Amino acid sequence: MFVIIGYIMVLGAVLGGFILAGGHVHSLIQPTELLTIGGAAIGSFMVANPPKVIKATFAAVPKVLKGSHLNKALYMDLLAMLYEILAKVRKEGLMSIEGDIESPDSSPIFSKYPVIVSDHHVIEFLTDYLRMMVGGNLNAFEIENLMDNEIETHHHEGEIPIHALSKVADALPAFGIVAAVMGVVHTMESVGIPPAELGKLIAAALVGTFLGILLSYGFVSPVATAMEHKLHEESKIFQCMKVVLLASMSGYAPQVAVEFGRKVLYSSDRPSFIELEDDLKARKGK
Repeated sequence: MFVIIGYIMVLGAVLGGFILAGGHVHSLIQPTELLTIGGAAIGSFMVANPPKVIKATFAAVPKVLKGSHLNKALYMDLLAMLYEILAKVRKEGLMSIEGDIESPDSSPIFSKYPVIVSDHHVIEFLTDYLRMMVGGNLNAFEIENLMDNEIETHHHEGEIPIHALSKVADALPAFGIVAAVMGVVHTMESVGIPPAELGKLIAAALVGTFLGILLSYGFVSPVATAMEHKLHEESKIFQCMKVVLLASMSGYAPQVAVEFGRKVLYSSDRPSFIELEDDLKARKGK
């Protein structure tokens, strides 16, 4: 939603200022310039990146338009779910959650939290390490190292489409200049026509530079930055699960373990100690 509002503000400010200065918007509508810039940008993007990166980039951009689903309510659900799992382990033993791990969709615990279960990355991360805990073959230090490596891999994988899109944003002004130079060449070929017609050709050529810069700094680069913020937010949920599970493996009670997870959250999404405690009590009473 904010992405669309931001785009409207960019266009409104740029075109509004141009109109107030006495300009005519139709002068900025140059399909051939847009074709040159857009086609060259997409082509260079395809040359520079393997198919999996192209696919990942096109999949990541629409997610930015949807906005982030990570908020205080979701983290409250996550901490409550982790508490419920660890409480069951403490009461009935590690083997009691084997069925929940193998079939999260039909698990009585996981089914209470459909938003979290719908994120297969989160559920896969959680169930994989719970499965290792059930196996009992690794200690907390080994699992912590493995978790750090997996989170780092996830973060690096998420950075690849961001870097790819940033490169496109960096190239757009240059492609705008290419389009402008081609327009100037066409204008020079037309020397001898009436000044009014020549002026239109010069204006059309300059639009190429304008479009390249506007598309880069007004549209593509902000999306890459938004993708980066989203990646950092997504990494936090894995870090939260990591510290909760490690605290449990170190012998802390479920109530204390989820407090470890609460403390690593961003302040904007972090429930207070009282909020989390009251929420857990309310869920237990249901």
